[in-house]
Amino acid sequence: MSAGDQVRAILAGVVRAYQAEPAYRQRADVHNELDRIGRRLNQPLRIALAGTLKAGKSTLVNALVGEDIAPTDATEATRIVTWFRYGPTPRVTANERGGRRRNVPIVREGGLTFDLADLDAAEVVDLDVEWPAGALVDATIIDTPGTSSLSPDVSERSLRLLVPDDGVPRVDAVVFLLRTLNAADIALLKQIGMLVGGATGALGVIGVASRADEIGAGRIDAMLSADEVATRFTTEMDKTGICQAVVPVSGLLALTARTLRHDEFAALRKLADVDPAELAKAMLSADRFVRDDSPLPLDAATRRALLDRFGMFGIRISVVVLQAGVTDSVALADELLERSGLVALREVIDQQFAQRSDALKAHTALLSLRRMVTANPLSASAQIVADIDPLLADTHAFEELRLLSQLRSRATTLTDDEMVSLRRIIGGAGTDAASRLGLGPDSADDGPRAAFAATQRWRRRADHPLNDPFTTRACRAAVRSAEALVAMYSSRR
Repeated sequence: MSAGDQVRAILAGVVRAYQAEPAYRQRADVHNELDRIGRRLNQPLRIALAGTLKAGKSTLVNALVGEDIAPTDATEATRIVTWFRYGPTPRVTANERGGRRRNVPIVREGGLTFDLADLDAAEVVDLDVEWPAGALVDATIIDTPGTSSLSPDVSERSLRLLVPDDGVPRVDAVVFLLRTLNAADIALLKQIGMLVGGATGALGVIGVASRADEIGAGRIDAMLSADEVATRFTTEMDKTGICQAVVPVSGLLALTARTLRHDEFAALRKLADVDPAELAKAMLSADRFVRDDSPLPLDAATRRALLDRFGMFGIRISVVVLQAGVTDSVALADELLERSGLVALREVIDQQFAQRSDALKAHTALLSLRRMVTANPLSASAQIVADIDPLLADTHAFEELRLLSQLRSRATTLTDDEMVSLRRIIGGAGTDAASRLGLGPDSADDGPRAAFAATQRWRRRADHPLNDPFTTRACRAAVRSAEALVAMYSSRR
């Protein structure tokens, strides 16, 4: 039985218990909350993007979705929590205080903007955007206002979502964008981690060293500098366990790569054909690049448009890639996407969130149920809590998550081959049995034997006398993962 099915069984019992209690039969608030918990189990995973003002959250939303659907300029819409969900047709709804709902006109001006002229932004609780994007089928993405806004009300909107006063999680996972690592960010990450993870510690929280191209001042090696910063962030946060991984990402370059136009490719091609010395001189700075008297074979308006879309780092890296022999726009877009860091981020999101969405949603539901039963006690409360707590304490799936992130930065005594095998058995290449055991489609029948062999192998490795404590911990987790596969195959006989 999956984690979600176990929670549904407990939830059904809780519903019956409240219906049997005379004091709660007419309590609409209790029954509505139970309905909400049940509905969330069947909805896509909720992933919130959070961080300080101007951290690049809206740009990263657009990059993840692959379309300009989140306004990135200083409009009222960027000060409101915005939910991006899958829908067959584009639609934007404003949810106002008092339960009122209004349709919001959609305006296309290069990217998407929301016309809030007829609304009082202070009365808008959040915006609900439905959009026919494949990336939103399995995940709802929530864009939040900056947590360090000079307007207390703007920051409060984010905090009400990320760390609500009632302690009931509103989201299943958080991508936190960092430009620096300061005390305020660390404090907020601790709060988010405790809420999302409960007593098990931080879960479903990964970091992004955002606007990574700016860390290296737009130089060709900017992403290398950003990678060093991300590693430092990861090392610092590993000490407190408040974040599972930090990935450097240039959201602007990622978005441009996913929406690259042929006219932009043609313009970059012209730049790549310029004499290298002359080009280097003209691209010393952004101001020099867009000067009206520039000798470059592009008019000033085209150069300004390229700068807006690519940034100096994106233009420089595009020229280098084209000079290296790339000849078409598709290949250029693929190369830029890889260099932007978005591919690595999506891999982490897939490993940490998507492949474990059932467990994360179940965990959120259990925390919400426990909180509700505690706040609204009934005769069966003790039994319900006794059913919930063992599931909350069964943290192996979350131990796998933590290890997958920590293995990126922690030293071990494992060989390279052992590291590959370890990451695979704990779900780094996929959470299904074949992926964990490295089995191909023609070797599915070898599963039981392979699972037993993995159990034996990792037991021996966990007992190695030269292991450091972290290596021993990782190997013991691998043993438990392999044992779960042995149990699964045994139950099928």
